[in-house]
Amino acid sequence: MKKRWHLSYNAPVTLTFAIFCALILLMDSLLGKHLIPAVFTAPGSPFDYHEPLNFVRLFTHVFGHADWNHLLGNFAFILLLGPLMEERYGSPMLALMMTITALVTGVINACLIPAGLLGASGIVFMLIVLASLSTIEKGEIPVSFIFVLAIYLGRELLGGAKAANVATVAHIAGGLCGSLFGFLIAPKKRAVKKAAFDKMDKTIEEKPEKKPLFTPEKLRERARKARLEEIDNDSPRFKKPVMRTPYDAVPTKGPTDDDNTVIGTLEL
Repeated sequence: MKKRWHLSYNAPVTLTFAIFCALILLMDSLLGKHLIPAVFTAPGSPFDYHEPLNFVRLFTHVFGHADWNHLLGNFAFILLLGPLMEERYGSPMLALMMTITALVTGVINACLIPAGLLGASGIVFMLIVLASLSTIEKGEIPVSFIFVLAIYLGRELLGGAKAANVATVAHIAGGLCGSLFGFLIAPKKRAVKKAAFDKMDKTIEEKPEKKPLFTPEKLRERARKARLEEIDNDSPRFKKPVMRTPYDAVPTKGPTDDDNTVIGTLEL
């Protein structure tokens, strides 16, 4: 029988994030490019505390993008690394990581950068650094993590440090968030394996191994009883004796003078 292939929504957080960003950009294009600047752009410095929408924009700026090239450039990495990190850490934990990264980049931009900030660049750098820590073990720092941190963050600090380049802040903040998540948050697989082993140990303690229903001794006893009944049924003067044990039969009364049958011993 041939295996039937079907579509799998394997990374719900990553895929939903990508689809929502694409819909936001499409709606912004249809509405004359007014939606993203108003709702999906982080405010710059100085931060206006009297506008309630500004607090929302500290989170929602990751959904807004300047154009389709900006969106595709970010999601080339997000769709590649997001499902891997979602499988490793779980969908709720990845959603929490993305939310924290969005807040951190938004707050830093509102405090330090005069211009607004939009795009998921901070999340991209968070995933890149987090992926470099995928083989981390207790008490060890992967060399690949050091290379990734030096290449990406060093390039932002040395090659793209301009006053108007507000994306640099998001990249650095996202990379720092990814490094903190990689060292502080345990992967989902380790927790699942530990829970599985704990459940197995508890099951063994509560439900000890059951004894088999038919042991060799019970089988031999049943065979002996069946053979004795067969001999008694074939006897011309059948009279069922009272059994004291499963192995020998003793008649209720001793033999009389009229008995002509000799009862012997049968070994099975």
